[in-house]
Amino acid sequence: MWRAPHRLAFFSGVLLLVASAAWWAVVQVDRASGVFGLSYAVSPTLTHAGVMTLGFMPLFFAGFLFTAGPKWLGVDAPETRAITPALALQVTGWLVWLAGAHLHQDVAVAGALLAAAGLGTQNLRFWRLWRASRVPDRVHATVVALGGTLGALCAAGIGLALLIGEWSVALALVHTALWGFIVATYVAVAHRMIPFFTSGVLPMIEVWRPFWVLWLMLAAVVLEVASVWLMLAGWGEGTAWRLLRGALELGIGGVLVWLAWVWGLVQSLKIRLLAMLHVGFVWFGLSLLLSGLSQWLLAAGGVPTLGLGALHALTMGFLGSTMLAMVTRVACGHSGRALVADATVWTLFWGLQVAVLLRIAGTLPGASGLWLAAAALTWAGVVLVWGGRLANWFGRPRADGRPG
Repeated sequence: MWRAPHRLAFFSGVLLLVASAAWWAVVQVDRASGVFGLSYAVSPTLTHAGVMTLGFMPLFFAGFLFTAGPKWLGVDAPETRAITPALALQVTGWLVWLAGAHLHQDVAVAGALLAAAGLGTQNLRFWRLWRASRVPDRVHATVVALGGTLGALCAAGIGLALLIGEWSVALALVHTALWGFIVATYVAVAHRMIPFFTSGVLPMIEVWRPFWVLWLMLAAVVLEVASVWLMLAGWGEGTAWRLLRGALELGIGGVLVWLAWVWGLVQSLKIRLLAMLHVGFVWFGLSLLLSGLSQWLLAAGGVPTLGLGALHALTMGFLGSTMLAMVTRVACGHSGRALVADATVWTLFWGLQVAVLLRIAGTLPGASGLWLAAAALTWAGVVLVWGGRLANWFGRPRADGRPG
């Protein structure tokens, strides 16, 4: 039963997702009420950013990339035991990271380095598949493999930066991993799979995925990574740069919202599981529009409020919604169930959208900390129910009796 790589990888991702969501909900409730009296050895912001970026996401990537990836590349999929050490190192590392946030900085450092070793091992395994492939089109797989390399380096860098007390560098590395690894992987998969999935169930929608669309999305990745380091160096706060960055973000964001329409957003609403993918992609464009508007407001002398809203439109809206849709789809298909979003999944998906809106509302001027607590609790509730359901599936044989 556990011989299928996606089962153990997704189960590991669910475990870490639920643990990190529950921890963050406790932190936010404590911030709003002081009821738990938590103390910290590492900034909770850095702890949260690290585990939410590099914790569960790469584990879900493993489940997808070692299931669909070999089909892209025309090679045999690895056995589960081949990726088990990488998964175990990552789960252990990030749980140690969370514990270290309260116990001691060096414990968190050890956790980050363990996780980096696991992610590096996982990515090396994918590079081996890439090298063994003889298919002519490996563009998407190359983006994924390069992103994974950057992610592993960033994870190691976070641990080392924390070790020498450079917390601002550690946070910059988290944001670099967010864009250069997580978002880059998402856009590669979205560019390849959303048009394919859509045309498969809506024949009137043609598969349309010109490569300029992929290059445009990756250009946004490069822009945001460059902005992270310009800000750290103190060169990203000038009016001219903010105006330029804002214009680029608004332009790319507008194109992505248009692209969501072209890819069949309206038509997809008739089919729940497909609609979840399309709504998730819309958040990508909206996050860039919010970020661009924020840059222009800052250039005009305003206060930095929309920036955090844009960040969470990206992470919770785009990444979270797409994660829920893609993992549900793969889990249904490989557990012998129909490829549909039933009432439970559909309700959870819209619960996630509520969490995104609550988090964005929490960034507005004068917003109470209760907004953040409400967002964290809603997110935790959604992933607990969703994750618990999937974990139950992964622990059972396929519903149709087939192997896998």
